[in-house]
Amino acid sequence: MELWLVRHGETQWNREGRLLGWTDLPLTPEGEAQAKALREKLPPLPAHSSDLRRALRTAELAGFAPQATPSLREIHFGLLEGALWEGLDPVHKEALLRFQGFRPPGGETLEVFQERVFRFLEELREPSLLFTHGGVVRAVLRALGEDGLVPPGHVVVVDWPHRVLDGLA
Repeated sequence: MELWLVRHGETQWNREGRLLGWTDLPLTPEGEAQAKALREKLPPLPAHSSDLRRALRTAELAGFAPQATPSLREIHFGLLEGALWEGLDPVHKEALLRFQGFRPPGGETLEVFQERVFRFLEELREPSLLFTHGGVVRAVLRALGEDGLVPPGHVVVVDWPHRVLDGLA
């Protein structure tokens, strides 16, 4: 099933290199411009969005009124929310780079995060646009045997298979 994964536009913390999970920050002017630039590039599909305002605003500026869901939120970084990447403990940094074994204090493990996202995707029954976050896009790409960091305001199109959760057990 075709899914268009849209990473929200830039926020101040993206610009500063800070971990941004559930903190609900607005888009920067650059982020708004990135979102508006998507308007003519996205197909008229059903749209879903993280319930955080940076994703919802990206969808709105791109010309969509998505169904909001917490399932499409970024990973919850817990006590690491707002931490600068450069100052991050090497253990956490390595786990994020490998995208394995990440367990932020007071936050959400990668395994719990992926299960939340994949459960939502498994319930979709038609091609869709998903306005979401970098970690969600990376989790989907990794589940499909790829990897990559998608910059703010960019889109990745994937063919999502059902029953990916069965392979994670």
